[in-house]
Amino acid sequence: MSASTLAVSATSAPFEIYSDEFRRILGSNPQLELLSNDFKFSEGVCWVEQGQFLVVSDFLNDRVMKWTEREGLTVYRQPAQTANGNAVDAEGRVISCLTRARSVVRFEHDGSQTVLADSYDGKKLTSPNDVVVKGDGSIWFTDPDYGWLVAEFGHCQPPEQHRNRVYRVAPDTLEVTVASEDFDKPNGICFSPDERILYIGDTGMTHGAFRPHRLMAFDVQADGRTLSNPRLFADINPWVPDGFRCDVDGNVYVGAGDGVQIFNPAGEMLGKILTPEAVGNLSFGMSDKQTMFIGASSSLFAIKLQTAGAK
Repeated sequence: MSASTLAVSATSAPFEIYSDEFRRILGSNPQLELLSNDFKFSEGVCWVEQGQFLVVSDFLNDRVMKWTEREGLTVYRQPAQTANGNAVDAEGRVISCLTRARSVVRFEHDGSQTVLADSYDGKKLTSPNDVVVKGDGSIWFTDPDYGWLVAEFGHCQPPEQHRNRVYRVAPDTLEVTVASEDFDKPNGICFSPDERILYIGDTGMTHGAFRPHRLMAFDVQADGRTLSNPRLFADINPWVPDGFRCDVDGNVYVGAGDGVQIFNPAGEMLGKILTPEAVGNLSFGMSDKQTMFIGASSSLFAIKLQTAGAK
């Protein structure tokens, strides 16, 4: 980590260990480190392997930040159309969900911007939130109605879509199709390591105590385009499942109200990495992909684990 890295004491950031597997993942001397507390709300945490740097959306400040071990935190893009979730494709190009622009875009290596999706069925998207790139190059993203509901970072325009959906963008034609619409507010999205399961968070509870706060799992069909067998993977408490990632063993690391909650592929909780603020998103990074970067509201943390993130 950089020279400015600050250690977080065990008393302010303890670990809750419910299994030997989580004890193995943490190793003998886990250290949660504070890299920065200069965010208004950190989101879209994404490691860019080709450039060996991290991007983090500071979306309430309308900017995307960049972190490297050598230079620390610098501004990557500003203004950013209230960028939220980020992903990276096989060519190392950053793909962003732009809440205010109601679109999913790709930033080319020459600095230009390609719009991948901004409408469906002739009507504008509502407010793309999070995105993932599948191995075949297809792009999957969630489109809840937060941009309409939350003036602070949204556009406040009534939705043209009549449902909050999950969409797929074809890699060759950029055709946008519906992957699922069985959600209140679809949010985080992540494939299992073998891409046979797609995890999608439903965060409806942000606008009602009795609304969903759950992580759903879907089987990806052999065609690689359609989903089946929707099922509850885990109810998340406290708060909601925001961003999440899988490690190479298929364990799921979920951003929640108390930190990062870790589940095995069967949906059993292995343990928690507790943070002082709610976690919006996270990503595995560094050359060995064993460092987890955690965006927790105003802060960005890092912890070296004894496992690696799935590609």
